[in-house]
Amino acid sequence: MIETNGFSKKQLFIAFATGAAAGAAVAYLTAPRTGKEMRATLQTWARDARDKAAVIPQAIRHATKAGKEAFAEAYRGENGHQTHA
Repeated sequence: MIETNGFSKKQLFIAFATGAAAGAAVAYLTAPRTGKEMRATLQTWARDARDKAAVIPQAIRHATKAGKEAFAEAYRGENGHQTHA
């Protein structure tokens, strides 16, 4: 499993989801709106969050590919020959 700064992707996702749920709960409990208004607001917020989260795997794949290409280019060197350290 790939780790970033001591945290796996799964742990980061769980932390993000937990924080989002906690934030939504606090917003729901402290909002000066009617229940119907708040449910509509939360549904809109959840839909937007879901749409934004859907692009995360694609962004990770793109970043990984770009990183691999940059590493390969740096490893080959500017003139296309392999460098030796």
